[in-house]
Amino acid sequence: MTKRDGERTRWTDEMLDELADSVSELRGSVSEVRESVDGVRITAQALLQIAAQQQRENEARQAEIAEIRQRQEESDKRFEVLLSEVRYLIRQIKPENQS
Repeated sequence: MTKRDGERTRWTDEMLDELADSVSELRGSVSEVRESVDGVRITAQALLQIAAQQQRENEARQAEIAEIRQRQEESDKRFEVLLSEVRYLIRQIKPENQS
């Protein structure tokens, strides 16, 4: 820009060309940033989907573990009942052998 006494600033062709180049570079940078943001957005969505899937799988595993523990407790109780019956039967048999 040139400025003369009492005149407004004037743009030269060279200055306008430089400004146009700067604007073009800025547009290119903005496009690159947009592409990067889109890439980050896509990656974030994919990570959220993976996290949600893993959460569902973890919940399913927790339910399976709870079911296995419940069956184990039931099995342990049945074993204790059978063990008590076996001990009772052994006590019943012992007096006959000792007499």
